[in-house]
Amino acid sequence: MPLNVIIEVSVIYWKISPDRAYQLLFCPNAFKAFSAITPMSVLVMAGSKSDEAVVKKVTDVLGEHKIPYKVEYASAHREPDRVREIVRKSNAKVFICITGLSAALPGFVASLTDKPVIGVPVSAALGGLDALLSTVQVPKGVPVATVGIDNGENAAYLAKRILDLLK
Repeated sequence: MPLNVIIEVSVIYWKISPDRAYQLLFCPNAFKAFSAITPMSVLVMAGSKSDEAVVKKVTDVLGEHKIPYKVEYASAHREPDRVREIVRKSNAKVFICITGLSAALPGFVASLTDKPVIGVPVSAALGGLDALLSTVQVPKGVPVATVGIDNGENAAYLAKRILDLLK
């Protein structure tokens, strides 16, 4: 029988198991949720720390709904190998990618996985229109669901609906 231990440390939880030892899960006030939800249901990725305000919008909703998640910061342009490694090693059911300017991250992640990818364009320049158009105009066969500019909340709600279908 596999060992599954959850240790509460403030609002940060560690799930220790044979397949994913020491995986950090952010899930405020949601200790009971671990018995019903698989580890790290959502991987939230942002191209840089400058996207942190939008990341918080996503994580607030995920936490409110007791959905385990992990946050990673990695740039598709500056750190493509790191992005590949993060996606390859992830056991997330849904990816939320937050990015501004040329917004390559959502499409790049979608090219690396067959799991759902939700893109959140950020208003870093041009009112976010550049990021919005880059996120919705990915090539055929590399689908990215796209929410409104800076609308991290809707990305989290969409991720919740996808996860609800998997139950």
